[in-house]
Amino acid sequence: MSDRTPLIRVTAMPTDLNPYGGVFGGWLMSQMALGAGSLASREGKGKAVVVSASDFAFPGAMQVGDELSVFGEITATGTTSMTVEVEAIARERNGEATSRVAEGTFKFVLLDDDDRPRPVREAALSRPRENDNG
Repeated sequence: MSDRTPLIRVTAMPTDLNPYGGVFGGWLMSQMALGAGSLASREGKGKAVVVSASDFAFPGAMQVGDELSVFGEITATGTTSMTVEVEAIARERNGEATSRVAEGTFKFVLLDDDDRPRPVREAALSRPRENDNG
């Protein structure tokens, strides 16, 4: 990820745990979606909705109290869509040690005021274009 400013930062709480005592992967994915959506709507200058999520990997684990930082970048744009690759990094609660705990890709479609797909503003984005109809 080229920009190391977090899109979102949050602390894992006891309600975010799975039955085995680790942080639930679904919680990680939802935090990643929130961060990616923030980037997509900011860069797309309006409403952006997730149409797909893929390529998820969970190479590490988090514990309750760890701080999660979500980083992302737009890697491609289509006619009305943008693809955001996201990385989730955990920092231990009482220290500085960090580890990658998740990564994945989200595809967003930009919507107008009537919730219809609208074009990606080329002036706002200078990214590689995808070969798609979205």
